[in-house]
Amino acid sequence: MHGDADILRRLWRAALLRRLPLWVLGTLPWLSLRLLPGVLAWVAWCMWDGARLRRQVTYGWTGWLDAAVPDMEDSSALLVEADTPLARMQRRRLLARLDAALDGAAVRRTVRAHVGTGLIWLLPWLALAALAWFFGQQPAAGAHTARPAAQAAAAAPAIAQLTVTATPPAYTGAARTTGAPRDIGLPEGGSVSWCLKNPEAGATTLELSDGRKLEVGERCAALVATESLFWRWRGARYTIKVTPDAPPTITVTQPAQMVQELKTGASTAAMALSVQDDYRVQRATLHLTLARGSGENIKFTDREMPLPASNNPRLRNWAKTWTLAELGMEPGDELYFFVRAADNAARPHTVQSPTYTLRLPAPEPEDEEETSAMPVLVKPQSLRSQRQIIIDTEQLIADMKSTRMSAETVRERSEAIAADQGQLRRRYGQFLGEESSLFGAEEHEEHEASEKKGGEMDVLHQFGHAHDEVENATLYDEGTKKVLRRALAAMWDAEKSLRAIQPKTALAPEHKALAAIKELQQADRIYLHKTAFVPPPIKEAIRMTGDVLGAASYAREQGGSNEAIPAELRELVAALSNEGALPALWTRTAHDWVRARLKDDEQRLAAQRAIQDVLDGCLHCRPALRAWLRAGIEQAPVLLQAQPVTHTPFTRAWREGSNK
Repeated sequence: MHGDADILRRLWRAALLRRLPLWVLGTLPWLSLRLLPGVLAWVAWCMWDGARLRRQVTYGWTGWLDAAVPDMEDSSALLVEADTPLARMQRRRLLARLDAALDGAAVRRTVRAHVGTGLIWLLPWLALAALAWFFGQQPAAGAHTARPAAQAAAAAPAIAQLTVTATPPAYTGAARTTGAPRDIGLPEGGSVSWCLKNPEAGATTLELSDGRKLEVGERCAALVATESLFWRWRGARYTIKVTPDAPPTITVTQPAQMVQELKTGASTAAMALSVQDDYRVQRATLHLTLARGSGENIKFTDREMPLPASNNPRLRNWAKTWTLAELGMEPGDELYFFVRAADNAARPHTVQSPTYTLRLPAPEPEDEEETSAMPVLVKPQSLRSQRQIIIDTEQLIADMKSTRMSAETVRERSEAIAADQGQLRRRYGQFLGEESSLFGAEEHEEHEASEKKGGEMDVLHQFGHAHDEVENATLYDEGTKKVLRRALAAMWDAEKSLRAIQPKTALAPEHKALAAIKELQQADRIYLHKTAFVPPPIKEAIRMTGDVLGAASYAREQGGSNEAIPAELRELVAALSNEGALPALWTRTAHDWVRARLKDDEQRLAAQRAIQDVLDGCLHCRPALRAWLRAGIEQAPVLLQAQPVTHTPFTRAWREGSNK
């Protein structure tokens, strides 16, 4: 035993078990009659009876022990309060005796003598339940009057109840949803259907934001969602938000640069990429192109490799470290690769990444004695074009901004680009002679000016043609030579800036050189187009038959209307400025203009709401609609026109009389 608290708890448990049958039996009649008020009343009485029983046990248990256990010596009160040492000693003696005297049977006997079963209380509740059952069997007095009211309610017209079903496209794998009218979000290409729960209520009409109307009756109405819109039913608007399918996203993490220069003697090349889509990556391939050779003897080898799928259908990660033997690369080769991916949409989106380049530099050629025949017999192994030099320079500038490159790396790359620029400059310099000076023309002009100052005229230089100059050994006219000299001068400036490790300064002359080269190429193209034009063949089968089907007219198309705003729209905007009547078929004009000019979903839906409000007769909604219509005007010409004034003898006399 552990004191009075443990004894009280045992007595209270025995008292609850003594009264529990009463509480359970009293609930059964009300549960069988399914009368909630009777059940609640009985539960409330049981709570009152339990509180009364608790108070009886708390205040009387010591007397119960004195009467049931003679060994307690009428000292059970000491179990509750023992103030003196003698009382506490007596309390310990009593607790020791209770360990053997107060077992389970003794506790039940003690409680049974003072706590009854209380079944007598069950009789009035059973009688009350019987009365409730008896009166429940009798027909209610107001039943006859309620029946006509129910019949009248049944005779009233039923209200249509609408069910909206949203079905996403099959390629998304999303589940179909069905419910009451609400705002819906759907991928592009999904379908929405409206059905009546009670077709006997009659057909109902739905108004779409683009002006269409759908009839919902015995058959459901359906719509394929291609753009965001809203629909109106019983004055409430519900939005269908359409999410376009996004194309796959390709991210190449290795190599980090668009043009990757491999180190001399490298044996491996790393590639790492990821392809991601909003639903599923259906196909992803890696395309490799190997370029080998120089000059006109360049050979290309193409390969295509599918990228393996992963556990996540929306993502494909791929990484591999190639050996140069696997790629088939040798010194001097270049490898171009890009990734192409497609998703699983109904109309698959196919995207392609930028082309990345891996270069394996060729070994340095041995220095040989230059001769006059070397430019003709020996061609550079890897000659870069001017556009490629510009791309390399821009990439170097971007890398210097985005990454922390060491000064040695910047110097190596800048000098490599300068070497390419020098090779290209020397190659173009062959067309002006082997060792043509870029400043030969200026020296010639200065020499000519000095001759004129001296009063002497060099007839040979003015009217003759010298054959001992290097430039005159070419077959180009003077205009072509000027363009070549301009290109070489720009290349020389770019090379100097690159040698000085100033790639930003080199960009301007590089673009100037490219413009000069394009000028030469364009002149050749125009000349070839004029001399090598081949007209399309004439179909002899339909010649002289009068059949003009498929024939194109040579007549030039006349200039169309210069009006940026249609006349119908101008008339509608003017009518919306007042409260008068609107033009006929104005809703078609407004819907066509909004659909064609407002591309943003939110703006288009707001404009279509304004059209519906104005159609419903809302006068204060007209300024909002007029503002949306004017928002679709991108480039409206400003017309400055004088007001027409008619001058008559009467107006002149009136004006002269008013001035006096």
